[in-house]
Amino acid sequence: MIIVNSLTFLAGLWVVLATLLSAVRSFILPHGANVLLARLVPWLVYKCFALPLRWAETYRDRDRIMALYAPISLLMMPIAWMTLVTFGFMAMFWAIGVRPLSAAFLLSGSSLLTLGFAPVNSLPQTILAFAEATLGLGLLALLIAYLPTIYGAFSRREVLVAQLDVRAGTPPSAIEMIERFHRLQRLDHLGDLWPVWENWFGELEESHTSFAALVYFRSPRPETSWITAAGTILDCAALCASVLDIPHDVNADLCIRAGYLSLRNIISFFNIPFNPDPDIGDPISVTRAEFDAACEHLIEQGIPIKPDREQAWLDWYGWRVNYDDVLVKLARIADAPPAMWTGDRRPPLGPPAIKAFQLR
Repeated sequence: MIIVNSLTFLAGLWVVLATLLSAVRSFILPHGANVLLARLVPWLVYKCFALPLRWAETYRDRDRIMALYAPISLLMMPIAWMTLVTFGFMAMFWAIGVRPLSAAFLLSGSSLLTLGFAPVNSLPQTILAFAEATLGLGLLALLIAYLPTIYGAFSRREVLVAQLDVRAGTPPSAIEMIERFHRLQRLDHLGDLWPVWENWFGELEESHTSFAALVYFRSPRPETSWITAAGTILDCAALCASVLDIPHDVNADLCIRAGYLSLRNIISFFNIPFNPDPDIGDPISVTRAEFDAACEHLIEQGIPIKPDREQAWLDWYGWRVNYDDVLVKLARIADAPPAMWTGDRRPPLGPPAIKAFQLR
């Protein structure tokens, strides 16, 4: 019996410590961590969303349903933590002599929620009750303390996403962005955007790998998304660097590199496979016909492009191959709205969000 009690106590202690470690790795570690519980809870929440998603007839309907997915997943995390802590301490209370199991459960729940209706009868029980009450309050305080941080990062992300509507249309398009700057006779001022968006990509990587739920937080408007904004900026910078007949701006190159490195690090967090070292011969989702059609449209609008179309295609292809795969996969994970060369690249393989949490 002593062996059984000892093993039960150790099992309960392991559950409590594993839960605490999961909370620390999910919210306190600066770079975040892809832990099992942080994947399992959103996966289970998504299962609950699967049924109403089947009834969504338009993207707006789907967006309205999925707008609740990230907040509910986030709020379910402390519930999962406290449930596991309750059962972990229940096992420890049972191991030190609280019988029957229902009494151990009541004592554990009373201690965790600091209700105090279940009395303790010994020093070991008192120590465990105090420890559980402290841990329960700490877990709740942890989420409450980090909610402003999460929503602050979301707000900073959405400022530039919203501003992009003015410059690139809704949904955003790299071609539309270039065309608008040309109409305003400010094509030479496109370079002012690259350092701003380079910083945006840097903060995007830091926040979306520290708080993975941000990937699923949707923009206020159904037609916009952080991932379509990222794709638009990357495509626009790539077009400026390879297609437009304008002076070369090294800041565009730096912006592209910051962008694809950021997207790669975000998708790595979710264990989604991708090619980390793409080559010029690897396939991309944009066809040559689509590229030529975009070039013809630019010419029709009087925008100067380089005369060597073949070399322009190869140069643009060389930029796009660096971020094409991760961009399309993240658009699918985030269930991004259709947009030129981004959202509409997704193959029709069913619900997207479930792909983000691979339970392995």
